[in-house]
Amino acid sequence: MKSVQEFFATCPKGFEELLKDELLSLGVDECKLTVGGVSFNAELEQGYRACLWSRLANKILLPLSVFSAKDADELYTGILSVNWTHHLKAAGTLLVDFVGTSKSINNSHFGALKVKDGIVDTFTSKGFARPSIDKIKPDLRVNVRLHKERATVSIDLSNDSLHRRGYRAQGGEAPLKENLAAALLMRANWPKIGASGGVLLDPMCGSGTFLIEGAMMLADIAPGLLRGANGFGGWLQNDSSLWNKLIDEAKERKQLGLAKALPEIRGYDAAPKAISMATENINNAGLSKLIRVSRRDLAQFALPTHKEINHGLVIVNPPYGERLSEVSAMTQLYKVLGERLRAEFQNWQVGVFTSNPDLAKSIALQSYKQYQFYNGAIPAKLFLYALDDQQKEWDRSLAERRTVSNEIAPTPTVELTDGAQMFANRLGKNRKKLASWLKREDISCYRLYDSDMPEYAVAIDIYDDWVHVQEYAAPSSVDEQKAELRLKEILSAIPGVLNLPASHIVLKQRSRKKGAEQYVKLDNRQEMLEITEGPCRLRVNLWDYLDTGLFLDHRPVRRMIREMAKDKTFLNLFCYSASATIHAAAGGARRTTSVDMSHSYISWAKQNLALNGFGEDLHRMISADCFSWLKECNQTYDLILLDPPTFSNSKKMTNTLDIQRDHVDLIQQAMRCLAPAGTLIFSNNFKQFKMDVDSLNNYVLQDISAKTLDEDFQRNQKIHHCWLIRRG
Repeated sequence: MKSVQEFFATCPKGFEELLKDELLSLGVDECKLTVGGVSFNAELEQGYRACLWSRLANKILLPLSVFSAKDADELYTGILSVNWTHHLKAAGTLLVDFVGTSKSINNSHFGALKVKDGIVDTFTSKGFARPSIDKIKPDLRVNVRLHKERATVSIDLSNDSLHRRGYRAQGGEAPLKENLAAALLMRANWPKIGASGGVLLDPMCGSGTFLIEGAMMLADIAPGLLRGANGFGGWLQNDSSLWNKLIDEAKERKQLGLAKALPEIRGYDAAPKAISMATENINNAGLSKLIRVSRRDLAQFALPTHKEINHGLVIVNPPYGERLSEVSAMTQLYKVLGERLRAEFQNWQVGVFTSNPDLAKSIALQSYKQYQFYNGAIPAKLFLYALDDQQKEWDRSLAERRTVSNEIAPTPTVELTDGAQMFANRLGKNRKKLASWLKREDISCYRLYDSDMPEYAVAIDIYDDWVHVQEYAAPSSVDEQKAELRLKEILSAIPGVLNLPASHIVLKQRSRKKGAEQYVKLDNRQEMLEITEGPCRLRVNLWDYLDTGLFLDHRPVRRMIREMAKDKTFLNLFCYSASATIHAAAGGARRTTSVDMSHSYISWAKQNLALNGFGEDLHRMISADCFSWLKECNQTYDLILLDPPTFSNSKKMTNTLDIQRDHVDLIQQAMRCLAPAGTLIFSNNFKQFKMDVDSLNNYVLQDISAKTLDEDFQRNQKIHHCWLIRRG
C-alpha cells in the first residue's frame, strides 16, 4: 500500500463542513468537500483514526478504482480489472453495497450481483477457491457507487455505519442517529461550553442520545471503542498492530477523560419508558457516573438547585406531530418550553432541533443562528438561542409591541334606556359583591349574571377581559320584538359597567328553531383564548361552540380533584376538554386516563395537556364511547370523575344516553373500575335529576352538591348535582 492515499468519508447532507474540520483535527490534509462526504489524503493511520474517532461520518471508504460503467458488461469488466486477491483471501467472505442506478443498471440489487460475480470470477479464473457472501460479518465489505455512468469501487473500512456506536440497546419512537446528535451538539458549541464548565441538559431526552454523545465529547471517548468489529479485520492489507496501538491510545484517553472533574449532564423525560431506555443506553456506554436521567414533565423543567450552576447548554429535540391535531398540541408544548427557558435559564445557550420549524415560533425566543439538517430524509432545522441581555431587550420590545396592539380603546359614553340602566345597576351590584372573593381566590373567569332579572334572561360569564353572553330560550308567550329589545339593552349596558369595548362581547343568541338549528353560531373563528385557573392553564373558545370548553360551575370540583389526586391514578369519563385532568396532573396524579368519544374534544384536551407541560405517556387521551370503553376496561383507578351529559344520541354511541334513565348502570360500570379504597365523583347538570339511592344501596353515597358551588353560582343551587361514591 502507498504511504499516502485517498480516502472518502461519507456523511449525511449538511455535515460536510463539520466533517472536514473534524478530519483536519485528526491529522489528515487536502480535504475536499462534496455533497454527502469529504475526500481526503492521508496515511493508513489517519484512515484508521477516522474510523475510530469520527463522530460525524457514516463510512470511511478506501477507493480502489474508478471506471466507466455504461452497462452491466462494462461494470463487470471494471470489477475484473481490480486485483482482488491482494485484498481478500481465497474462500474468504464478502458483502457488496451498491449505491446508484443508471439507464442500463436500474436496480441496485442487480448491480451488486454483477459486482459479486466479477470478484468471484477473479478468484476462480486463477484456480482459487471462490469467496462467498456473508451478510453479518464479512472479511471484506465492498462499496460501489454508480453516478453518471461511472463506478467508484472502494473497500469499506467501517463495516457497519459508524453512527452505530454500540451503546444503543433500543431507541424511542424516533431516535436521533448518534452522528446527527453529535453534529447538533457541535453546532450548538457544546465542546467549548463543556470545556468551560458548562452543564448539559435535555428536557426531552428520549433514549439519551444527546446526553451520551455530549458526555463522550467531554470525556474524550472515541465513539468507535464500543463498536466492536471494524471493516478491515479480514482485509489482507490490514495493519493489525497499528489498529491495536490506536485502540490502546483511545482507551488511555478515555481513562484520563473520565478521571477529570467533569460538568454535570442531566436528562429528563415525561415518559417512564424513555427514562428506562436512556438508563440502559447510558449503562451500556459506561457513563452512569457522569449522566443522570429522571422522569419529569416539561412543566417541571428547571435549573438544578443542588449546587450553583452559572451557565450551560439546553439542547432538545421536541416532538413535532405528524397530524394536524398533534401539531396543535405541540404548539402548546413548544410554548411551555420557551417559557421554562426564559424563566430558569438566563445566560444559557439553547439549541432546539425540529422537523417542523413553524413550531419553533411558539418558543417566542429570538434565534441568533439556524442550521439546516436532515433527520433521515426529513428536512429539519437547529435553532440556536442565547438567553442574554440581547434576548431580554428583544423580549421587552416584543412586549411593548403587544401592549400597543392590545390596547383597549376607551369605551364611548352611551346614553342608556331606563331598562338598560336598570340592568347595568344589577350588573354593577353583582360585580361589587364578588370583587373581594375574586381577588382573594385569584379568579379571572366567573359567572357575573345568571338571569337575575327574569325579563333579562341571559347568563354572563367573564373570561379575563372578554364577556360571554348566552341567551336563554324565551317562552313562546314572550313577544319576540320585546326579547330582541331587551337583548340590545343588555349589550348596550355591558361596556360601560365593565369598561370593555363592545368588540370584546361574544353573544350566543337563541332563536326559535328546533334541533341542530336552535343555536346560531356567532362566528367560526377557530380561535382560542388562554386562561388560568389556579395553577392550571386552559384553552377556551368563546365563538365556535355552544359551550366554551370550561364549565365554570365545576370549578370547585376541579379544585377538589387537584387536592385529592396526589400519587393517585385518575380516570376522567366524558372528559370534554380535560380541564379536570389538568388539575389532577397539577395535583400530582401518578397517571391519568381521559375518555371522550369526540375526536375534536380529545384534540382540545391534548392541547390543554401540552400547554401545561404534561406528557401523554402518563396522561392518556382516548377517543371512545365511554359506555363501551368501561365495559372493556380491565384497570382500576384511585379517583374517577364521571360527569356525563344529560342526554346524547350521537351516532358514535351504541345507544342513546339519558342520564336519569341510565345513571345506575353507568355508575355501576364505573365502580367496577374503582380501586377498593377509591372515590368516584359523580356529577351532572340535569336540574330535575333524582339519584336512585335504592338501586345503589351497596355503595356509600355522599351528596356534596352544595359544597361544590362557589360564590358566583350561589344564585342557582340546582345548576349541577354532585356526589362522592365509595364502596360500602
